[in-house]
Amino acid sequence: MIHPEAGRLSREVMDVALMRRDFEAPRGALARVKFGTSGHRGRLGAGFCRRHAEAIAQAVARLHRERGIRGPILVGGDTRLMSARTAELCTEVLAGNGFQVLLSAGPLPTPVFSLEIIAGRAAASLNGTASHNPPQDMGLKYNPASGGPAGTEFTSVIEKYANECLDSSAAVKRMPLAEAKAKGLVAQPDLVGPYLERLAGMVDLDAIKSSGLRLGIHPLGGTSIPYYEGLRERFGLKNLELTDRSVDPTFRFIPRDHDGQIRMDPSSPYPMKPLLDLVRAGRYDFAGASDPDADRFGVATKSAGLLSPNQALCVLCAYLLDHRPDWPAGLAVGRTIGTTHLLDRIAAARGRAVEEVNVGFKWYVDGLRADRYLLAGEESAGLSVYRWTAEKDGILAVLLLAEAMAKTGEDLGQLYRELARRHGDPAYRRVDIPIDEAQRAKLKSLNAAAFSGLEALAGRKATRARDGDGVKIYLEDAWLLVRLSGTEPIAKLYAESFSGPEHLARVLKEGAALFGLKL
Repeated sequence: MIHPEAGRLSREVMDVALMRRDFEAPRGALARVKFGTSGHRGRLGAGFCRRHAEAIAQAVARLHRERGIRGPILVGGDTRLMSARTAELCTEVLAGNGFQVLLSAGPLPTPVFSLEIIAGRAAASLNGTASHNPPQDMGLKYNPASGGPAGTEFTSVIEKYANECLDSSAAVKRMPLAEAKAKGLVAQPDLVGPYLERLAGMVDLDAIKSSGLRLGIHPLGGTSIPYYEGLRERFGLKNLELTDRSVDPTFRFIPRDHDGQIRMDPSSPYPMKPLLDLVRAGRYDFAGASDPDADRFGVATKSAGLLSPNQALCVLCAYLLDHRPDWPAGLAVGRTIGTTHLLDRIAAARGRAVEEVNVGFKWYVDGLRADRYLLAGEESAGLSVYRWTAEKDGILAVLLLAEAMAKTGEDLGQLYRELARRHGDPAYRRVDIPIDEAQRAKLKSLNAAAFSGLEALAGRKATRARDGDGVKIYLEDAWLLVRLSGTEPIAKLYAESFSGPEHLARVLKEGAALFGLKL
């Protein structure tokens, strides 16, 4: 008898073969290279293929040559189907242009790219990843000498040069990988040890070890596996267990997300269900997860379940304020425009400033490199801290939150509830609303000045508005933000209220109407 799963698994294997073919020989017109908040991304095939990888690498080589940027370029990627192939193609193009390449011998977390650049061992990097997006997606991101996501001063040039290469593939120079290695243009250094040594200086691993906490970690099939394993073996963190070491480019072992897509998102309860089940069953006191390129995090406990990224950021911010007395007293708290304002209240109670930035970690880079932030976080489960990476680091986030639980002796949920009791308990929600081209054009034309006459919304006084990344309206004890998606025909409507879920619903309903949207 044929198992009912056999047909589905056969189709998935066939899909892998199809995706490989589409990567090497895409059908249809190729998407133009366009860098979003984290590089160029697209569906394998016309959205992202070998020609995109070669064109972006050639553009980076031209940029470095024109600007006199010297030093090796670190190349690698995550555990996606075509990540290793993308890294190989980039290496061959960079070597063909005479550049030294540090090629990762295995999948490489995004924060490691950043730390290698900051340490001075690499001048820049090319990272083949599409973060937590579905398995059919692929991308490339470029990090310059700052170690963080590239700003438009780099990406606009890379886009221009790469699209010129797409129009004329003859512009791409390549050297076979074996020849590049023979000529000494390619090296493969240890990229696990240096990161772990530095991590051990940032996190109190002894406190986690001696706490007796049982830690369950799900790498979600990603790059963090050897790093968590290294923590167990090199630093004796034996109370840390990997709950699933599966690595499969289809990621079919990950439960599907709310919309039926496979999405390796550690902040979503759907892909996190196997880990959450283990926590609820009492096997672990603390659970953590990182997405495939390890720049996002998720944490859960038995009493609290899965914490939202906003809740985790608040807990960690308060913890660092109390448990890093040697850090400068003037450090600010960074949050993106769509992140909870509970951080503002926590910071204000300790006399700390808050810096609000646009969505995208590139807006934090200058402040992180200038050692300006205690913590820099975003509601989409990314963070970095003082004197760490200029990128998001999901491994660091998980371990710091484990340290917080170990050192305080309290559950993360209890730590959050205490913060909410002291500073207010916000209700928060983001809604994605489908829009047509007319609505998109209207929203794109809006600015803060259009709301200068707004006196109140949802029964709360309007205090100000800002634009630059959508439009955000600040209310007494609440706020509302609308932003356009850069990749889908949707408007993202964010809102938060310190007056409870019913008031939040009112803010969303009246706010949607204000922007010409329908919930």
